[in-house]
Amino acid sequence: MIDPLVHGAAVAGEPYALRAAWVYADEAGGPALVRDAAVLVDQGRVVEVRPGPLPGSLPCLELPGHLLLPGLISAHTHVAAGTPTRGIIEGGRSFALPLQLVEALDDEALDALTAHNLAEIVRGGCTTQVEMSLSLRQAESYARVAARWGVRGFVGPMMPGIDRLFPIWFRQDDAALLASEPATLAEIEAAVRFAERVDGAGGGLLRAMMAPHAADTHTPATLRAVGAAARALGTGVHIHLSQSARETAAVRRLWGKTPTAWLSELGLLDGPCLGAHMVGLDWDHDPAILRAHGVVYAHCPSGGGAGGPAQPYPEALGAGIPTAVAIDTHSNDMLENMKLAVLYGQARHAALAETSPFAMSRPTIADALAGATAVTADGLRRPDLGRIRPGAAADFVAVDVSGPLVGVGGPPPEPLHHLLYANGLAVTHVTVTGRFLVWDGVFVADDEAAVRRAGYTVVQRLWAELERRGFFAG
Repeated sequence: MIDPLVHGAAVAGEPYALRAAWVYADEAGGPALVRDAAVLVDQGRVVEVRPGPLPGSLPCLELPGHLLLPGLISAHTHVAAGTPTRGIIEGGRSFALPLQLVEALDDEALDALTAHNLAEIVRGGCTTQVEMSLSLRQAESYARVAARWGVRGFVGPMMPGIDRLFPIWFRQDDAALLASEPATLAEIEAAVRFAERVDGAGGGLLRAMMAPHAADTHTPATLRAVGAAARALGTGVHIHLSQSARETAAVRRLWGKTPTAWLSELGLLDGPCLGAHMVGLDWDHDPAILRAHGVVYAHCPSGGGAGGPAQPYPEALGAGIPTAVAIDTHSNDMLENMKLAVLYGQARHAALAETSPFAMSRPTIADALAGATAVTADGLRRPDLGRIRPGAAADFVAVDVSGPLVGVGGPPPEPLHHLLYANGLAVTHVTVTGRFLVWDGVFVADDEAAVRRAGYTVVQRLWAELERRGFFAG
């Protein structure tokens, strides 16, 4: 049951507090676990982190057995695309056709699908998304839903969009890339107009970014246009970066450089820049460029669906690249992705560290948590996010680390390790700027049941069309 005093204060922007068994607070020496602490909130900001009980009669949400974290930030998402692909691509089918069918939806159905996915993402504790929507229409849909609910997002439409992407990306020769240039330039102009409309919407919670798909689907002219737009807007760039060895080889063949070096030369790394996947990096030369520019590596452990291919998380940590953890597409569970990052990363480290020519660092849950909070916030040039400290935005996620399957019945001595046994269902409360979007495990920014029904109806339609086209045969 919602506490009317706390919830009412949160809605009104008045002072209240959250008191948890553990608070992951930001102190002078960096993040630290503070036991039995209260966080005071006023006007959507953190006022104080105070160990021990509160004086006076301030409305207070008691969270015994909980770990209170900063709101989690996913450094790379495609929000509308999650549920249509989940559970149907893990056997080796391509995600291409499901994603193309999403783009064919009308606005009402697209918004229902976006809402279903975004509600899941928030329900799992992810308060901020760095969102590369797969088209301008999907970016518009994300902005509508996120602004209505008060979700924080850094959003831009992917260019080329999903309806044009695959013939350029999986081309047989480079003529398709060169011929695509005028249409991609038009998409960039449309993305700028979108950014001008959306940046600062939702009470300042929405910021626009430029989101080119990848270096191998662009030409020098289109990337220069992206860079100019990003500098004019001051918003930064969000891109798939060396997401495969094939991409790196194509860019070297065409332009004589790795994608990282080429983007640096064109000025795309000068502002905030987040690059997803980085499987095909040149580990001899690219890390120094990425470090010099403060580029954030968005590691997506479920990017290929559950059980997808291993990615260079230990190598990125070992190279000192700012490394985030992200949702990508198919799994909307940020805690689960943090867990997978650690477990897959430790397995990769155990298998390769002794023979790798490059430095590798064995990832820990502390690495993953930093990557889901402060690392991404710093990459976005937003020190007020990803931390619990005075002056920071009151974006919080409360995780029950004492309940069944996660804990042992009471506050544990090392709560971060219990995140390795948790998933999004262990999240009980989520706030953005102090406003509750999840209360006691229920999404309260909207009618959760209605959102789920509408989203499932759309997914059923997509699956039926896939069945009609023989997607599930064989």
